[in-house]
Amino acid sequence: MVVDRIFSGIQPTGTPHLGNYLGAIQNWVNLQEKCSSVLYSIMDMHSLTMPKEPAVLRQNILDTTAAILACGIDPKKCFLFRQSLVPEHAELAWILGCLTNVPRLLRLPQWKMKRASQNSEGTVGLLTYPVLQAADILLYKSTRVPVGEDQVLHLELAQDIAQHFNKKYGEFFPVPKAILSTTKKIKSLRDPSVKMSKSDPQKLATVSIADSPDEIVLKFRKAVTDFTSEVTYEPTARPGVSNLVSIHAAVTGLSIREVLHQATGLDTAHYKMVVAESVIQKFAPIRNEIKKLQEDKSHLIKVLEDGAEKAKELAAPIYQEIKRLVGFQ
Repeated sequence: MVVDRIFSGIQPTGTPHLGNYLGAIQNWVNLQEKCSSVLYSIMDMHSLTMPKEPAVLRQNILDTTAAILACGIDPKKCFLFRQSLVPEHAELAWILGCLTNVPRLLRLPQWKMKRASQNSEGTVGLLTYPVLQAADILLYKSTRVPVGEDQVLHLELAQDIAQHFNKKYGEFFPVPKAILSTTKKIKSLRDPSVKMSKSDPQKLATVSIADSPDEIVLKFRKAVTDFTSEVTYEPTARPGVSNLVSIHAAVTGLSIREVLHQATGLDTAHYKMVVAESVIQKFAPIRNEIKKLQEDKSHLIKVLEDGAEKAKELAAPIYQEIKRLVGFQ
């Protein structure tokens, strides 16, 4: 019997930004209420594909955990755990890597983009981390995976690997389906042609969910729009103001049409402050909860360890069967 099971993960880059929250975490909170088997992982192993100082990584893991708990993720309704605490992820990735051809990995756009950003030939980890992503998903026989547009190709790889395994060893893995985010991709406030990113060198480009009200107001005041004062939603012709409309709709739960109706008669300068105020109101309680949680590191560590124990209990019999199927037992 196939159990409906959701798996998703987030890299520990510290406190998430507005795009992370609207594109992923908000959806996670909703999904934990709708499905009885949900796993969310802090993907610390994936984070090593980009250079990290150990002390920074340790702190980022705790800050990311505090933030997603503050956003409403409830360890009683899901398994929240750190990836590296469940060694079967890496072990299964090796098995699946032996079923995956290199040209397929070389064609993935993330490999090309991240290698270019590192100004290097790229590492084995950077090339093969989509296989580890497949292992993350398949280890729990997950049936559904919340993904953003930029991860669809990686989920397709996981689907193909599952089918290849099933063809070689017999029907075992369910082929996971995508749960696509309905939120429009949130763009940089300084360059609306690219998505909002924590690694953006322009500090005014990205809004953290822990930013102070003054910081949020400043970033939206400086947001790039255009020379037309009217507020409209035209993503191609007016990407800057359209990004503001998308953010406003996402944080208020209103439709694009409803947001535009509210903005009737406002010029873009005044509208920026309306959007900033909506973001401030949305994140004020989250910001306060993050601060509280960050003061209790032992609690955050325990949450991740308890979640890992539950994840191990779920993974162990599945991985034992995988070992039997491939001939290890």
